[in-house]
Amino acid sequence: MATLGTFILWMGWFGFNGGSQLIVSTVADANAVAMIFLNTNAAAAGGVIGALIVARLWFKKADLTMGLNGALAGLVAITASPDSPSALAATIIGVIGGVIVVCSIIGLDKLKIDDPVGAISVHGVVGFFGLMVVPLTKADVLFSGQLIGALTIFVWVFVTSLITWFIIKAVMGIRISEEEEYEGADIAECGQEAYPEFTGK
Repeated sequence: MATLGTFILWMGWFGFNGGSQLIVSTVADANAVAMIFLNTNAAAAGGVIGALIVARLWFKKADLTMGLNGALAGLVAITASPDSPSALAATIIGVIGGVIVVCSIIGLDKLKIDDPVGAISVHGVVGFFGLMVVPLTKADVLFSGQLIGALTIFVWVFVTSLITWFIIKAVMGIRISEEEEYEGADIAECGQEAYPEFTGK
C-alpha cells in the first residue's frame, strides 16, 4: 500500500510540476514542460538510488520505506525549480535529497521527535535543501533570497500552526485516550478497523 501510494504521488507530481509552467501554447513553453517532466522523473529516481545506497550501507539491507521516502525526497528537492537544471543535475539533486532524507529520519528518531512517516524530513529538511540549490542552476536567483523565503515560510507556518493547534486543544483536545490508542483510533473514531488483515484475530 505504501509503495502504491508513493507511485501515485510520483505520477501526480508530473502534473504538479508541469502544471506550474501554466501554458503550453508556444514551442518554448512546451519544451519547458517536457524538461520539467524529465527532471521530475530523474530526481525521483535519483532519490530512490541515493536513499537505498545509504540504507544498505547503514542498515545492511535495502530498506523499502527509505527507498520510498527517497523517491519523495527527490521529487521535493527538484520542485523549487524543475525547469532549470540539466537531467544529470536533476538526478544528482535527487540523489543528494535521498541521502539527506535517510540521515534526517535517523537523526529525528535519535532526537525522539515523533515523525512516523518522515514528513518533516521529506518536506522540511529536503525541501529546504531544494530551495537552497536553486541558485546553482539559475543565475538570476540569490542564496540570500532563498534563505529569506525559507525563513518566511517557516515563521508563518510555525506561528499559524501553533495558534491553530492551541485552539483545537482548548476546544476539543488533541489526544485520544490510552485505551483508544491501544485498540486503534480507526475503531474509536470510525467504528471499524482500517487494516483488518493485519490483526491477529
